[in-house]
Amino acid sequence: MLDYAIRRVGLSLLILIVVMTAMYGMVFLVPGDPASLALGPRATPELKEALRERMGLDQPILTQIAYFFANVLQGDLGVDVWSKRPVLEQILEVFPNTLLLGVVALGWALVTGILLGCAAVVWRDTWVDRLLGVLSVSVISVPSFVVAIYGLIVFAVWLNWLPAIGAGETGDPASQLRALILPAFAVGIGWVGYLARLVRASMLEVMEAPHIRTARAFGMRERDIVLRHALRVAIVPTISILAVGFGSILSSAVFVESVFSRPGIGTLITGAVEKRNYPVVMGTVLFMTAFYLAVVTAADLLIARLDPRVRDVLRG
Repeated sequence: MLDYAIRRVGLSLLILIVVMTAMYGMVFLVPGDPASLALGPRATPELKEALRERMGLDQPILTQIAYFFANVLQGDLGVDVWSKRPVLEQILEVFPNTLLLGVVALGWALVTGILLGCAAVVWRDTWVDRLLGVLSVSVISVPSFVVAIYGLIVFAVWLNWLPAIGAGETGDPASQLRALILPAFAVGIGWVGYLARLVRASMLEVMEAPHIRTARAFGMRERDIVLRHALRVAIVPTISILAVGFGSILSSAVFVESVFSRPGIGTLITGAVEKRNYPVVMGTVLFMTAFYLAVVTAADLLIARLDPRVRDVLRG
């Protein structure tokens, strides 16, 4: 187990190093000078040169990468070109909003998906199962930003039930909850269908296990067998899926936050891209990549700890 943990953490660090190198390389692949793109065509050569020095672009590429790596190891993700504020400070200000959106979206999607998956198993091969299958596939195929746009038009503009923009009033939980409903719905709706299909498939496999046949032989109701015996076994494979899903949900949140003008990572990185603020873009991407790798690594280690079959494979 310790060997696997070391290998898994080492792989995550290697991926992070590759991402860092690729990000810095992409700055030089973008057509034109980054300082000129940021300042616009009317900027004087002196302003462009000053900005290049401030961004460290006047140094050789290897020197820039070495400085970038050294700063990251010290927890320094750079400084905003325009506000002169540390990039990490800006990220930590808005990341709780994105994290809250992701957690709420994943939470309601998980509960709803499990319930729908169990219902499909209880009434399998009936019209209920077929209807849930069609609905699940339908919501999986709809992009989150499309749901966000139509949700905003219907519930915020036409019906005026929910706020269209923002994260609610500071210090008012009710206002913040109302502002969270539409974004969380848009981000999580696709995962409801995915989790429902996953739980159904896992449950059907578990339902053929000997202890389930024994429970049927004792005359237990099918609903009780599903909820009390099969579900706790079938839910284990979803741990790794949830880790990957959480990263996907955070990615979707970036687009949804832009639609609802909600303060978060999405708004931060969108504004930085528009202003060609490369330190903020690179710092934000690096921070989100590191967070995603940490979540996936923790899930893999948890699975290896809980599932004996995984431990047997690792020993082999």
